[in-house]
Amino acid sequence: MPTRVGLIGAGYIATWHAQALAATPGVEVAAICDLSKDAAAGLAAGFGAQVFTDVQSLIDSGSCDAVHVLTPPHLHHAIAIQCLKGGLDVLVEKPVTTSASETREIALEAEKAGRRFRAGHNFLGLPSYERMKAAVLAGDFGRISSAEITWALPLVPLRSGPYNLWLLREPRNLLLELGPHPFAFAVDLFGAPEIIFAEAGKPVMLPGDDPRPQAFRILARAGAVDITITLSMVESIDDRSVTLRGSSARARLDYAHDTLTVERENASDLVVNPLRRQLGLAAQHLKAGFGNAWVQATSLNTRNPYARSFRGMNAAIYGAGDGGSDPRFGQDGAVAVMTAIDDTIARLPQEVLKVAAPAAQTRRPKPTALVIGGTGFIGRALTRRLVADGRDVRVLSRSSSGPFPDLPDRVETIAASLHDLDALTEAMRGIEVVFNLAKSLDKTWADCLVNDVGVATRVAMACEKAGVRRLVYTGTIASYDMSDPGVTITEETGFPNDMTDRNLYARSKAECERQLMKLNKDRGLPIVIARPGIVVGMGGPLQHWGIGRWHGAGAVRIWGHGRNILPFVLIEDVVDGLVRMIDAPVDGESFNLVGEPMLSARDYFDAIHKELGARIRVSAGDLHVFYASDAVKYALKKYALRRTGLVRPSLADWKSRAHFSVFSNDKAKAMLDWAPETERARFIEKAITRANLFGF
Repeated sequence: MPTRVGLIGAGYIATWHAQALAATPGVEVAAICDLSKDAAAGLAAGFGAQVFTDVQSLIDSGSCDAVHVLTPPHLHHAIAIQCLKGGLDVLVEKPVTTSASETREIALEAEKAGRRFRAGHNFLGLPSYERMKAAVLAGDFGRISSAEITWALPLVPLRSGPYNLWLLREPRNLLLELGPHPFAFAVDLFGAPEIIFAEAGKPVMLPGDDPRPQAFRILARAGAVDITITLSMVESIDDRSVTLRGSSARARLDYAHDTLTVERENASDLVVNPLRRQLGLAAQHLKAGFGNAWVQATSLNTRNPYARSFRGMNAAIYGAGDGGSDPRFGQDGAVAVMTAIDDTIARLPQEVLKVAAPAAQTRRPKPTALVIGGTGFIGRALTRRLVADGRDVRVLSRSSSGPFPDLPDRVETIAASLHDLDALTEAMRGIEVVFNLAKSLDKTWADCLVNDVGVATRVAMACEKAGVRRLVYTGTIASYDMSDPGVTITEETGFPNDMTDRNLYARSKAECERQLMKLNKDRGLPIVIARPGIVVGMGGPLQHWGIGRWHGAGAVRIWGHGRNILPFVLIEDVVDGLVRMIDAPVDGESFNLVGEPMLSARDYFDAIHKELGARIRVSAGDLHVFYASDAVKYALKKYALRRTGLVRPSLADWKSRAHFSVFSNDKAKAMLDWAPETERARFIEKAITRANLFGF
């Protein structure tokens, strides 16, 4: 009989767990549980699993032998204990809990119930790490004197949101979220570490003048091994590694790419010695590179290093003949990891851990504007501009917390489902203007119709029922055919009649506009449509995919040759245009909010180098190669992986990503009296110099 596993939580990480479980012999994904029935059903459909919306129902159903707890971390403790008492084994995603004491309580409950408790320290399941540990145990590196364990990966939400994530609620949450990775390596290799020193640095201000550190440095010791742990979240090259220094060799594990290289001394003479040393390293890198490329190519990228880490973890837990007692993922290691994190937090200066108290509320807001998507890049700036103009604002979000703790008298954040017409209508009571900035990035056209087009029309219906005076909807310039450099695009240009060969985002947004304009024509819906260009400025990301395909913070393959002027626009100019749409006599009109012609993609990156001293490696992207490569991937996914609902964008669609066509913003300037930035130097200052692109 297979081991039946249920997943509690249907968010991003659940997909990785589900796919790895499905690839593990003797295991089946039996159930998905999430408060959102739609989210649970969407994930369950791919695995033939049952759907639940509460944990106790899953337990009572008898459908599972074990569960993976994948909810936000502050919920792990209660759910894990509930499942253990219900007779289920549990694996808890990292961080296992928010403290060592809670982790011990789960371990005690597991022992009491006679069930297994495992920690989701997935990187310990990588094949390259297994080789490193085996070599350590065999003494192949000699006596280990020191270890450096690094997690250096940009954490974009620290600088550009969304700010209502659990990991940003307190400074300690950043350590709780990222610390388990390096500490799991340290505990598994050397045992429980003693924390000697800890410091935090590179703070960034969250809304409400609430600082968060973007770097931690931790010194620890386990036996005779000195351990340095570095966590870095600013924009930097991806360096997630474990380096061991032994008397016989230096070993470096790159756990982001599942490679292990070992540098050894050799007995050659002084001339040949350095050559032989570097040739040995080169051979290892070539072997690792070709090996990883072969694995990913033959598996159609379903076994990338991150996926392999989950597969390795599940194989250790469910594939062992002893029932899965691998100590890498056992409760003792979980307790040791959380104890080390607790001790690290205790070593940090208390001022680093403080959360800025939200401003005291002196009155309840009386909103006249509603912003849907108000926690995003444009939504945050728009909300603050509305407040500056004297309006109170209601922000519709997935949760009731938002990035406006400094504005309690002027902004209220409420949670309401975009699929609930009654809830949306109620949220619009007393509202004069609604800004719908929501978007849904779906993988099939059927999902787009439900989650994007359906939501846009439902918001419009709610506006009608609530008597809203104006609805402002944000479409996208991506819906245009921008493949021809000889075409100047205006609001009269129109979208292609047949968009079935366009990418789903462009097609879906165009269909939203079509439905909204139909409601305007047939029923008088007071709609205005805004299509922002490539929006840049404070609060926006460095790695903007409207410019090119990024490979970390240091390299980008731009769409096309990169010499044509791009439709950049400053965030403050976009917001100004949106605000001007409130009262202007422009019902049923659309506006392309594109700034004055300023920079090409290459100009933009040259300006980053000049202003910030950061030379990003820029490569031209041949759009015919992109198109051909995409065609091959499409065929493999459709015929080899048997996936359905796939879309293959046309060559014109790929060329449109380069924004070859020129835009005219005359209509917005004439009808809205809109005046985007005209001076290149001021544009660069706002878009780059003062935009905090790198986080420090």
